[in-house]
Amino acid sequence: MSSITPNSSAFAAAAAAAVTIVSKCTVCPDSDSSLGGLPLSVSDLPMLSCHYIQKGLFFPSPQMPIASLVSLLTSSLSGALSLFPPLAGRLSTLPDGRILVSCNDAGVEFAYATAYSLTLPDLLPPSSDVPAAVKSLFPLDGAISFHGHFRPLASFQLTELADGAVFLGAAVNHAVVDGTSFWNFFNAWAELCRRGSPSPPDFRRNYFGDSKAVLRFPGGRGPEVTFPVDAPLRERIFRLSREAIFELKSRANDGFANVAAVGDPNAEIYGKQVHDPKAVMAYKEEQISSFQSLCAHVWRSVTRARKQLPPEAMTTFRMAVNCRHRVEPQVAPDYFGNAIQSIPTTAAVREVVGRDLRWAAGLLHRNVASHGNETIRRGVAVWEAAPRCFPLGNPDGAGLTMGSSHRFPMYEGNDFGWGLPAAVRSGRANKFDGKMSAFPGREGGGSVELEVCLAPETMEALLRDEEFMSYVTE
Repeated sequence: MSSITPNSSAFAAAAAAAVTIVSKCTVCPDSDSSLGGLPLSVSDLPMLSCHYIQKGLFFPSPQMPIASLVSLLTSSLSGALSLFPPLAGRLSTLPDGRILVSCNDAGVEFAYATAYSLTLPDLLPPSSDVPAAVKSLFPLDGAISFHGHFRPLASFQLTELADGAVFLGAAVNHAVVDGTSFWNFFNAWAELCRRGSPSPPDFRRNYFGDSKAVLRFPGGRGPEVTFPVDAPLRERIFRLSREAIFELKSRANDGFANVAAVGDPNAEIYGKQVHDPKAVMAYKEEQISSFQSLCAHVWRSVTRARKQLPPEAMTTFRMAVNCRHRVEPQVAPDYFGNAIQSIPTTAAVREVVGRDLRWAAGLLHRNVASHGNETIRRGVAVWEAAPRCFPLGNPDGAGLTMGSSHRFPMYEGNDFGWGLPAAVRSGRANKFDGKMSAFPGREGGGSVELEVCLAPETMEALLRDEEFMSYVTE
């Protein structure tokens, strides 16, 4: 008897069969763009070998006919593209090898689909792996960002389920946007649906836009994905409450996780003067953050679960960070494009597993805290000396990569006029053993949802890890 792994081609085909594309159209901006060409930055170019970003939102049944819903989404999408014209363009390589976004108003794809054999509970089962059928709700599956030379830079799919619930899935070129830009666009689209007036982003190419570095592809073939796309994986959403994350932060900070608020009478105990805001701020900067504490907890837990790793092996935890506020002069918060770098933290398996949470969290904290203007510029200089695509993946089987952000406005910013999303999910793109993404918890308040992709045997061991699971709410 043959078996089908959850991300095998046969399994994907079976899941996709549940979805029927009813209609597809090209949506163009409702006004002509005057931007011309936007050169890709030193943070955009490495993403050319990555898949398109695939993120989407489940909504309970909207209280309007589906034809009206499609009309509303496409008309507001046209307005959103006028505010974000690069998404309606295409990539173009100039004779000197420079690659830019040609804002030519060529448009994006929008599809309406049905999946009448699936319901919202089917696709959001509690305490279970993410169903493979979720991956079939996204367009441009398998598209690599370099393909933006001849494919749309963005594509969207609205899928109606049997119970009237809908899923709005997006695939957007990763060489054109990072997570910040992606969700800024999504929020603007939602605001237009509510008849609001969102502001356009900042298109100035001031994130190392003066770089002369060129990323060349011999023969014009373009890059390939840097990790095996058909390796067996299990994917699961782990929910951690605000209280659980606070407890992790308290452990990482020796029990003093909530100290240093101005006016806190306990601050003097820790050598801080409550009337000195600078001292209090300095203490806050010394603190290990909630998210760093969570990441350290996951790093230790997954490394324990990887039973095959010898104690002397090295394990690396990578965190993607937004550099907009870290460079000098700062880049605008709504800068459109990629403005991210990856921070690697490496340690021996025996230390990550054998030492306490504070030790691992301290490593992550020091690396993040020191990643300022000088470090960022040094990283850019290293890349300019030898331009290459970002080596996404986990070749030694000991790595973890954290993407997305629990601070992105995935819920509160995405009310399209019929209520907040029920859940955020992602597609098959850029997933490998050890890839994780952080989402805000739907209930807010500092809760976090972690999307975790692991080799099947590692996921099985993680689910049996009592310390890890004691912090998971379901």
